[in-house]
Amino acid sequence: MANYVVSVSDQAVAANFFPVEQGLNAFNDEITGINDRKPLSVLVKDAKTSEVIGGMIGRTSLGLLFIDLVYLPEVLRGQRLGETLLRQFEAEGRKRGCISGFLYTISFQAPEFYKKNGWEEFGRIDCLPEGTSRIFMRKQL
Repeated sequence: MANYVVSVSDQAVAANFFPVEQGLNAFNDEITGINDRKPLSVLVKDAKTSEVIGGMIGRTSLGLLFIDLVYLPEVLRGQRLGETLLRQFEAEGRKRGCISGFLYTISFQAPEFYKKNGWEEFGRIDCLPEGTSRIFMRKQL
């Protein structure tokens, strides 16, 4: 009889993620001999309250820069603030020794923005709703 139970959940509980993340990190560290993973964020804050109102969140690991989440409120779009966030994110990645970057966006989000800033598409997967795709992009740093 097995000494474990497999369960499915829709709850994002940090305590549940920790053993999985730590186990994978330990495995990767043992194989590569490198422990360089670090979170990275470039945030936009309200000047009066210091409340985070947007930004770019990701990480660096094994010489790669990952952009995971990007958001700017509509009132801040079209002011080249996205370019500022992206340039600072890339610069920090280079400073950390990253040789390339990786992200995925959705076809209705910002693929043209990234292309305009030197990122290239290397894959696309159809998703819902119909006519929508996840677009995988990379950039040499």
